[in-house]
Amino acid sequence: MLAETICSAVSAAGLGIAAIAAYRKRFLTATRIFAYALVPVGLVMTGVVRWASDIVFKPGVWIGFGLLAAAWLLFMTTRAVERRSGSTRRERRAARSAEGGAAVAPAASSPSLTSGAGTGAPQAQGRTAAKQAAPADDFSDIEAILKKHGI
Repeated sequence: MLAETICSAVSAAGLGIAAIAAYRKRFLTATRIFAYALVPVGLVMTGVVRWASDIVFKPGVWIGFGLLAAAWLLFMTTRAVERRSGSTRRERRAARSAEGGAAVAPAASSPSLTSGAGTGAPQAQGRTAAKQAAPADDFSDIEAILKKHGI
């Protein structure tokens, strides 16, 4: 009952301020104040004020809000930990399936230290194998790095 009286008084004051603004030829401001002044009365008439006052004064409702807040906090904590570890369930599944397949690193990870004059045939085979593997493996390192960072 007290809340409804306070809302009615606030609306009456807002309507008075809107009338003063309209008298001063500030019609846009007066209309905006009039709209704000109608909100408290509308809330009282729809029953929102009574519903809100019932929520405020019941301890069971506050326990429910506390449980909802705890659930939200747990969800956000698990998401933060998951992001910090840098892996999601989908990424872990992709990593497990990639373990069984071929390696991601390119075939020749370090340059050859031989001059190439003494052994012609094995070096030529190594070059052709590296050239064949290079186009497929060039971007695999970059893709692995981007996947690691979630991009």
